[in-house]
Amino acid sequence: MNFPGAVCMKDWINNHLNFIFMKTIEGVKITVIAGFMLLFACEKTGEPGIQSIEGTYHGTLVQEGGLKTISASLYNTGDAFAEVTMMEDDLIEVHCHGDQLDTTFMLNYYDHNDSIIVCNTGVDFENLYGHMLVSGHMGGGMMGDIQQGETEWMHHLNEEHDDEDEHFGGFNMDEGMFTYTFRMMDQTHQYNLTFQGTKE
Repeated sequence: MNFPGAVCMKDWINNHLNFIFMKTIEGVKITVIAGFMLLFACEKTGEPGIQSIEGTYHGTLVQEGGLKTISASLYNTGDAFAEVTMMEDDLIEVHCHGDQLDTTFMLNYYDHNDSIIVCNTGVDFENLYGHMLVSGHMGGGMMGDIQQGETEWMHHLNEEHDDEDEHFGGFNMDEGMFTYTFRMMDQTHQYNLTFQGTKE
């Protein structure tokens, strides 16, 4: 035997459950879509600028000093390229080539606000600065003892360098540009050859 109130209550419960089920499905859809959007947004940003330094940079090599430039301070040697390859965390290989230069070398890189600054590594570091990298700092920027407010580059300078130590280049992340200066010898005259290029 059916009571009139029981039929209405049964319909009300069915309608209410259907409404809740449909809203739950919509909520799950929205949550899944938002999750995918967040996942892809995080993939694109990652560690600021680090992944985006890899690639080919097209620019020029400019010579300053040396025998060819006695009458002028700068001498443009023409088109040049730098191919930057990620080797491992905080280590890149650079193949720089043009009419005046063809060389491949390794560099550590360090995040510094809107820039990535590079420094010699291994034997090149030792020959230039007269000591080895401090233990634990061999991998460039992956240093666990960075102080609050200190960038990887500031920490590297504080731990590894004297005030008069020279550095030769880096990446301007806003401009997509790589600059690196080579110290060269032209018979008995020292000169600089500077690559500056924009990422292709």
